Amino acid sequence: MNILSPAGSIFRRTRSRLAVLGLLLSPAILPLRSAPAVTLEPGASGGALSLNLNDNTNSSWVLQSSTDLVAWTDRRTFQVNNSGFRFDIAAAGERLFFRMVSADSAPRADSRAERTILSVTPDNYVTLNLPAHLLAGNIRDQDNTPASNAATDAGATLGRVLFYDKRLSANNTVSCASCHQPARGFTDGLRFSVGFEGGLTGRNAMGLTSARYYQPGKFFWDERAATLEDQVLQPIQNTVEMGMTLSALTAKLGTEQYYRQLFTSAFGSATITSERIAKALAQFIRSIVSKSTKYDTGVATNFANFTAEENQGRQLFGASGCVACHGSDNFVPPVALNNGLEFPLVDTGLGGVTGLATDQGKFKVPSLRNIGLTAPYMHDGRFATLREVVDFYNAGVVTNPNLPPQLRAPGGAPRRLNLTDAQKNALVAFLNTLTDTTVTTDPRFADPFRTSEALALP
Repeated sequence: MNILSPAGSIFRRTRSRLAVLGLLLSPAILPLRSAPAVTLEPGASGGALSLNLNDNTNSSWVLQSSTDLVAWTDRRTFQVNNSGFRFDIAAAGERLFFRMVSADSAPRADSRAERTILSVTPDNYVTLNLPAHLLAGNIRDQDNTPASNAATDAGATLGRVLFYDKRLSANNTVSCASCHQPARGFTDGLRFSVGFEGGLTGRNAMGLTSARYYQPGKFFWDERAATLEDQVLQPIQNTVEMGMTLSALTAKLGTEQYYRQLFTSAFGSATITSERIAKALAQFIRSIVSKSTKYDTGVATNFANFTAEENQGRQLFGASGCVACHGSDNFVPPVALNNGLEFPLVDTGLGGVTGLATDQGKFKVPSLRNIGLTAPYMHDGRFATLREVVDFYNAGVVTNPNLPPQLRAPGGAPRRLNLTDAQKNALVAFLNTLTDTTVTTDPRFADPFRTSEALALP
């Protein structure tokens, strides 16, 4: 099976690899409005392959096939959604060529049903169905949902679409989900995230699991956003991250019929404003709540489901003082803290926002839920593994004026835990019991765009 890319190169699929044949066709043979990138991946077996088209203009195309590069047959006219489309192609023929031809004159597929995989009835985002220990008063007090933005299923559904939409960036290449991927605990696995033009952010992307549970309600490592509603608009406008203005964004989304439908469902009218965008995104993010970890299962049975090592780690978590900064069953503190990561300070954190000497080096402490998925760690991603984090708190905390009592030994010096290797491993084992794959694989939190299709050819 072979494929002709929009740029004109032909690729042949062999048994175990893809080899470039290097045949180039002129624009007269391959009339294209633009030349987006096409990549190939061999299928699992037989003659199957995956054809991946990356097109940041979100244009319409016709996929054509040929056996002789002379006569071409239209196979599928399609609209690129969210800057890419994938065809999983199965064909019986030994020799097939493919090409993409611009179809800008074709009717534009622009309804919610055509552009997304959303069901007619919105998924449930409002009812969390939390276990009893996550309904306790101290947990309820951590909820930062404002009365002015109570979640609705339609509002969170709109937020889900916005969260994954690369149109929120200036060149349609980056979405919120680019830096907050479900499989990685809603982070991206990088020390610093990559922006819309390839630039790097100044800090590590924070995980979003159970972000609604932080009583002060502030966001970013330095807590510069007073609410989640404030936070979600800042990366969009950041010149490194997404590079948009809010006026440009509202105008851009207003051209899409499916957004007018989604805003009407969520807010009662098709009017698109930055305030509504912020509310919908915040509703979706607050719905990403962890409740089904091994730890949660163990609460009701006094952790009879834990291994001996995990139970040792749980006990050390309390005895070593970890619980002082990661309290409650959501493992979040009540305030930002200085964790003795460095001194002199390279990053002043909260102090850089407030200007107060007492805030220098303080950072928001995220929930430990799904911490096993969110490497690398700390605001600058300096630690690659949980073991490195445990090693740091065991013997690496640095003294500084704002080091909190929780990290000080009697006399004021940085506390040293003096853990053995076995105890360190036990702590890591316990932290991994806070992993919740039910939330990272929940289809309600997955990409809602229609961006792939199986195509069987005779």
